[in-house]
Amino acid sequence: MQMRIRSLTSILCLCLLLFGCVEPYAPDVLQAPNQYLVVDGFINGTGVTTIKLSRTQNIADTKAPLLESGATLLLEEEQGEQYVMSEVDLGTYASDSLRLNLDKKYRIYIRTENGREYASEFVAIKRTPPIDGVGWDVVNEGLQIYVNTHDPQNDTRYYRWEYEATWAFTAAYEALYKYDPATGTVVLRGPEDEQTYRCWRTDYSTAIEIGTSTRLSEDVIFEEPILLLPSNSEKLRIKYSILVKQYALTREAYQYWESLKKNTESIGTLFDPLPSQLTGNVRNLSDAEEPVIGYVSASTMQDKRIFISREELPREWRPLQPYCQLDSVLPAPPDETFGDLARYFESGFYVPVNEIYGSSPFPIGYFGAALSCVDCRFRGTTRRPLFWQ
Repeated sequence: MQMRIRSLTSILCLCLLLFGCVEPYAPDVLQAPNQYLVVDGFINGTGVTTIKLSRTQNIADTKAPLLESGATLLLEEEQGEQYVMSEVDLGTYASDSLRLNLDKKYRIYIRTENGREYASEFVAIKRTPPIDGVGWDVVNEGLQIYVNTHDPQNDTRYYRWEYEATWAFTAAYEALYKYDPATGTVVLRGPEDEQTYRCWRTDYSTAIEIGTSTRLSEDVIFEEPILLLPSNSEKLRIKYSILVKQYALTREAYQYWESLKKNTESIGTLFDPLPSQLTGNVRNLSDAEEPVIGYVSASTMQDKRIFISREELPREWRPLQPYCQLDSVLPAPPDETFGDLARYFESGFYVPVNEIYGSSPFPIGYFGAALSCVDCRFRGTTRRPLFWQ
């Protein structure tokens, strides 16, 4: 027994020594004031080319990335035309809708506001094959959305996808009434009042979705996962739509996106791949040693949209519904402090929702809720998308 106690004591002391020796390590590079240029975007052979410029930041920096505004961007054809790109949003630059010569090579030229010049390598425009279909399956985790495609010429092999997801939703309550400050009473909402109960919202993909068919004899991508939605997602409560965009990549571009995916999504355990140096194709024209983050590829784009209605999904699924607390508001004489309608509703931040009835056929008060509970525009727009079915 004493031997066992001594053994346990020795193990405990060893553990304390091991943990006591662990000190946090913060390498100097994390605190370095480097702000390298980040170039995000691709050359669209049959549409609008959009490039976003920003700066790198330290891992410990909690501020939003610094956007690079005031730059001059050109879309240049090798030994040919130049197309000016305008700043359409802070740090975001776009060309007109163009139909480029698919047999030519193109690059992006950048001159920052401080006069530094950068350019991507001239690259050929890859022809992207059409999307065969976008589908979905019910899986244990929820709703799995996937894409199918193929290239009969066996010439693509490397693919990247993005998506735009749009869904319909409602506020927690539909306000049937409004407060009239002129009369100090609650009245029915009329046709002239904008409806604020039903809205739409759109989100954009943030994860890196890439795939390759290099290990197959044919250039086929089958049921490549694009997005997984949990069964209780509010996005599935009414109707959900996703537009999947597909781009063909060169082997070099695929390797860049693969490294970026590993560096940003797969770090966290001892068994994850180690971070690797990102080798892009954008260079400082006067200082080749300056690191620049980004790979500008060129391709055409293919897309396909699907809709998923609540009726198509398993009945046992329970998508989340918005919830807000209702309070009862009773009218009272102005000289009383409890139940004064004006006290609750005149600011506009609290809205009458419905009537409260007692034993008589006339309402004795109103249910009220915060404006955010009845106005879906806090999270979306009441403007119905043109593509909505």
